[in-house]
Order: sequence, then C-alpha cells, then structure tokens
Amino acid sequence: MSGRPLLDLTGQHVLVIGGSRGIGAATAVMAARGGAAVSLTYREDRASADRTVEAIAAVGGQALAVGMDVTDESSVVATIDQAVHDLGPLTGLVVSAGIFADGWRPVPQTTREYWDQVMATNLTGTFLAVRAAVPHLLSKGDDPLEPPTRAGLGAGGSDRSVVIITSTAGQRGAGGNAAYATSKGAQITLMRSLAQEFAGDAIRVNCVAPAWTDTDTAADLIDRFGREEIVANCPLGRVGHPDDAAGACCYLLSDLASYVTGSTLTVDGGQDMRG
Repeated sequence: MSGRPLLDLTGQHVLVIGGSRGIGAATAVMAARGGAAVSLTYREDRASADRTVEAIAAVGGQALAVGMDVTDESSVVATIDQAVHDLGPLTGLVVSAGIFADGWRPVPQTTREYWDQVMATNLTGTFLAVRAAVPHLLSKGDDPLEPPTRAGLGAGGSDRSVVIITSTAGQRGAGGNAAYATSKGAQITLMRSLAQEFAGDAIRVNCVAPAWTDTDTAADLIDRFGREEIVANCPLGRVGHPDDAAGACCYLLSDLASYVTGSTLTVDGGQDMRG
C-alpha cells in the first residue's frame, strides 16, 4: 500500500460550475481535501465564492474563483479558458449551477418566462459548460483540440470525468414544478448521450441525484414543504447534507469510479425504496 488516501485526487484540476454555495461548494472543498486543485464559478455572490476559496486554503488546497453566467456562451468559454490558464489542464468538471426558484409553480402558474429561465440555466447551461470543457478534457495540456491516444489513458478507465448534479425530481417528476423536474430529467438524458459519445475518448460522464438537501438556499423550502414529513419518509431518518452529495461527486471524479459511466448515483437516504 502506498499510504495515500483511498479517495485520491492528487494532480487533478477540478472545475466546479456553481461552486460558491451548497453542494457545489461542499464538492469543491472535498475535492481539495483529496488533493485536487479547484477552480469554481459564481454568478453574483462573490462573498460566498471567497469563503469557499478560504475554506479550501484552510485545508492546504489551491483554488480560484471566477465570475460566470452559465447561460452566456461567451462567458462560459472565457471562464473555462481562464481556469485552465491559471490552474493547468482540466481533468474533472462538476456542473452544479441551477435554479429552483420558489419551489412551487403549478403548470397554470408557470409562465413562459419562468420555463425558459429554468431551461436556460439548468439544461442549456449544463450543455454549454460541458461543450466548452470537452476540448480541455480531451487534451493532455498541449493542443486542447488534439485528443490523447486511448493507450495513453489506460485501458478500461479514465482520469477524465464529468459529473452533473441533477435531482431525484428528474427521476420521478415533481407535481407542482414541472419546469424544474423536466430540466433535471433532461440533464440525465443529456448525461447518457454524452457518456456514449465520449466513452471512446476515455471521458466518463455521470450524474448525482440528491433528494432534499439542507443548503442555505433550500432550508426554507424544506421547512415550507414540511421538514418533519420529509424526515419521516426517509429510511435514514434525516434530510441530506451537502457533503452527502459531495462525497458521491468526488467518488465519480476519482479512479475508484474508473469503470463507471452513464450512471445516475441517487443520494436520497433510501427514499426511492418507498416510492
């Protein structure tokens, strides 16, 4: 045994889209604990992004925070290029940016504006981020448009990984917020398509699907929907913590998941067993 930690991300550069808060921030910090250099994006909340960078520095990690609008193609491309320039070749991408709005939009109250906003951020934003990152993931640091040989990456596995944060709402649907659930379900279909397309290039693509998670943005919604009822319906008897989903993300980023692609890892405390 080498004595290195089991979850070893040493030498990786992981970019977390939407890494300033919640699950994205938890993933950024956990990846840094595993040895990765971490770049993270934020849209408006620079203070939260700075706190995440400080948390990474506190565990001895290297981090960079960059402002980005995931719905703006030029912003996405420029941000990813900057991250690679500053922290080196990209090996992992986590897409965590997304909106849930007020959590309750029955179809009669779902405006076209709201529908388009959710799709632009959750679905199109994911597509734009992956499309801009792929040339860098294909590269070994020389020409970003020149893919490495399969032999250079090793048979059967890959040190390049994309993880998309979806939701159990995308697996089961969500009466009362069809826009959100549809965007998350479409992320899963996008992930499967990407996994098939890039398997030959030794890039793995997977989803993590958390249930209710106690982030700063979701805590009020959990209380409104009924925290006690949510806990009562969870076999593990609690609401999810950001580190629960972050652990799943870091597993999928690591060599431990070198034979895992096209999968959705559900992180829901066993709620799916109860339907």
